[in-house]
Amino acid sequence: MPTDIAIRCSCGAVRGVARGLSSDTGNRCICYCDDCQAFAHFLGRAEEILDSHGGTDIFQMSPARLEITGGRERLASMRLTPKGLIRWYTGCCRTPIGNTAATHQLPFVGLVVFCMERGADDTSLETALGPVRAGIQARFAVGRPTGSNVYDGAPFSMMLPIMGRLLMARLRGEHKRSPFFNPQTGQPVVTPHVLNAD
Repeated sequence: MPTDIAIRCSCGAVRGVARGLSSDTGNRCICYCDDCQAFAHFLGRAEEILDSHGGTDIFQMSPARLEITGGRERLASMRLTPKGLIRWYTGCCRTPIGNTAATHQLPFVGLVVFCMERGADDTSLETALGPVRAGIQARFAVGRPTGSNVYDGAPFSMMLPIMGRLLMARLRGEHKRSPFFNPQTGQPVVTPHVLNAD
């Protein structure tokens, strides 16, 4: 059953809600890529965000399901390279929110599960999002994660349903309903800071 999940940063200044989440409306994965690891280190919160193998728990979904209800002015964004994903976080306490493409035309966000509010025993989140379907980009992992659903890249069997969801979301006009992009101009609501080589 689809569930609304509260979103908040660690200090509580930024709040929101991800609406209608279920294993049918998104895809939960652990990403071990070096960029996700670099982002966690950039935030200075790698020990809190990353698992023991350097993985980030992500729920891939349409940004139209996400609403920022408070503290929008504290949103910040960065890119690891001039052509990289836009990585959204809060400027107040450097809590990761999610990753988007550089354009609003692709209605997709990899929402970082770290920013989702959990119940007392974590079961509400597990029930809403479902199990982790795959560990991806494991060639960048610290050590080797175990399990039959861990892949060095991103398997086609996982990407195909994501692409299907993205296409349907685009046809429904969900690219115009993102908290990260201005609906009139299509520009990011916060200009991303691009890191230098250092």
